[in-house]
Amino acid sequence: ERILEFLAIRKLRIDRKDEVKAPSDDKIRREREGVILCFVGPPGVGKTSLGQSIARAMGRKFVRASLGGVRDEAEIRGHRRTYIGSMPGRILQALRRIESRNPVFMLDEIDKLTFDFHGDPASALLEVLDPEQNTEFRDNYLEVAYDLSQVFFITTANTLETIPGPLRDRMEIIFLSGYTESEKIAIANGYLIPRQIRENSLRENEVSFTEDSLRKIIREYTREAGVRNLERKIGAVCRKVATRIAEGKLEEAKITPALVEEYLDHPIFQSTEELNQRTSMPGVVPGLAWTPYGGDVLFVEATSMPGGKGFQVTGSIGNVMNESARAALSFVRSRAKQLGLDTDFFNKSDIHLHIPSGAQPKDGPSAGVTIATSLVSLISGRKVKPKMGMTGEITLRGQVLPIGGVKEKVLAAHRNGLRTVILPKRNEQDLDDVPDEIKKTMKFIFAETVDEVLDSALETNHKRSSPAGKSAGAKQTSKKKTTSRKTKTNGKSTARRR
Repeated sequence: ERILEFLAIRKLRIDRKDEVKAPSDDKIRREREGVILCFVGPPGVGKTSLGQSIARAMGRKFVRASLGGVRDEAEIRGHRRTYIGSMPGRILQALRRIESRNPVFMLDEIDKLTFDFHGDPASALLEVLDPEQNTEFRDNYLEVAYDLSQVFFITTANTLETIPGPLRDRMEIIFLSGYTESEKIAIANGYLIPRQIRENSLRENEVSFTEDSLRKIIREYTREAGVRNLERKIGAVCRKVATRIAEGKLEEAKITPALVEEYLDHPIFQSTEELNQRTSMPGVVPGLAWTPYGGDVLFVEATSMPGGKGFQVTGSIGNVMNESARAALSFVRSRAKQLGLDTDFFNKSDIHLHIPSGAQPKDGPSAGVTIATSLVSLISGRKVKPKMGMTGEITLRGQVLPIGGVKEKVLAAHRNGLRTVILPKRNEQDLDDVPDEIKKTMKFIFAETVDEVLDSALETNHKRSSPAGKSAGAKQTSKKKTTSRKTKTNGKSTARRR
């Protein structure tokens, strides 16, 4: 929508050029591209392709420069001619190569700039990406002012955290989220499959994919925000078909879910049944996380063992998530009586909280609600309801605070088979960004306190299936009772000792 607004304003500017009175100042009269767009999103969602489409719609040439790993300021501003091997910067080199002074210029991976003793290239970009300054951009090699105001700059990034604040302030941020399942199927049918058929020297009538086969590839082989791996898997299937046609074993193939499993071997990702099986024990709760590569589902596991007030957290977590875990534990301990928990549990047990996939670094405050639910589930023996996921920040008083990345987290929950999601109450307005087809198939619960989360997430049966380590303790307690009854006649001291 923002890109269409930009193109509409540009069209009106061209159509009504004669109607607008030009100011006397020549610098102001010069046509400028007053907006610099920054596409932020996970890999494979089409940021570069979107830039090419904008250039095609505007009738301009398109040029792209990758900034990933650039660490020398001279890459942007150019080298002085006194040095051996000096040359202009990447921007002027690209303009000379494209032979245009007003192209659509895409600066790719702007979040992956680095700096060392050669200078900071991000600081050099401050002049390039400022419409008020780039009218007189000075390249060290050229040594004269060059007008960059007519160049339409577009930048791309996977995350905003590594972009310096002054540079981020010069750009208008447009977030590109991952695709839904139906969008991926439409992209595959309209673009990916025809391209893979051409690249693998097949004819259109020799291979076709059913909708169920594409859903199987999307759900069990390529859980991602973009479509890059989806195209790779479609290409792998096409290569198998091409091999069999070349051997004379096949004339044409209609790809079904059974053939997908035959050509691509066993599924990579767990099915919904495996997810429900994993959460069938108390203390295991699915949480929703945001990553630079789209949303993801993380399991929080809690277990107990005999000990005294010990608490450890594992899983390669950062300081913020570690603080959330300790805040959740403090809340559960302070509200043990109101939650119907055994208050002696904390004095006689050590708690181990684990977030699997330990090699992947994890951080952020949005796991507080999930950790608190996991601890209450472990101590009370109440399992989490099937196909349930949650996210939210927690305070020591049990309030649920808002979080970010709601759309990515909801899409990740849908991809992984979750059908009920608990969100903070103040994030209710963020569901406007979620596609309607996703909202129709999912149930959303908005909570203001942790008590509301626990009532919605945990099963209400009072049988309380015993968590790990509790059944043995119960047996020991019953044995102690019988022993104390038998030894009552032996005197008070013996009973006290036992």
